Amino acid sequence: MIIHENTLISDDLLKEFFACDIQRCKGACCIEGDKGAPISKEEVVEIERIMEPVLEELSPEHRDFIQKNGFYEEDDDGELVTTCLDDGKCCFVVEQGNGVLGCGIENAFYKNKVDFVKPISCHLYPVRIREFDTYTTLNYHEWYLCQAACSKGRSEQIKVYEFTETALRRRFGDDWYEGLVEIDRNLNA
Repeated sequence: MIIHENTLISDDLLKEFFACDIQRCKGACCIEGDKGAPISKEEVVEIERIMEPVLEELSPEHRDFIQKNGFYEEDDDGELVTTCLDDGKCCFVVEQGNGVLGCGIENAFYKNKVDFVKPISCHLYPVRIREFDTYTTLNYHEWYLCQAACSKGRSEQIKVYEFTETALRRRFGDDWYEGLVEIDRNLNA
């Protein structure tokens, strides 16, 4: 583990390689798993604020589901997660061309309809964070669904933390990220 400011970072973020290969995995992380994407109370408020333009991006089935069931729930561990349809798809999933799954929130963001890109847990993936009173942990979540991403990352020499740069800067700030880059340089010197 690496200590950086108020974070404990798994060495894997600086050692392992990753670059999402959406054409190969088809966005499987939006449908696989035992529950929806983790979201914070603050993100619930943000999503409620932008819900109308997000709903415009979703299929009638997903809009109806959200209106009947809501877009978040508390899981068995007491954490907030997005709701999922019976087939496992996150309620915000949009089926795009070639069978690729995307995110309705993200689509609305890239169309400049909203100013919120997507939940940080989705944006950071494959990095998983866990908040404690005085520090935050960052771990690399290895998943068989992402074997193509690991291969692509190795071939392009993109480390996990580099792949998630935008999300890490969003969550922890530019200075924190630049400090992480410096740590990586020092470890490899």
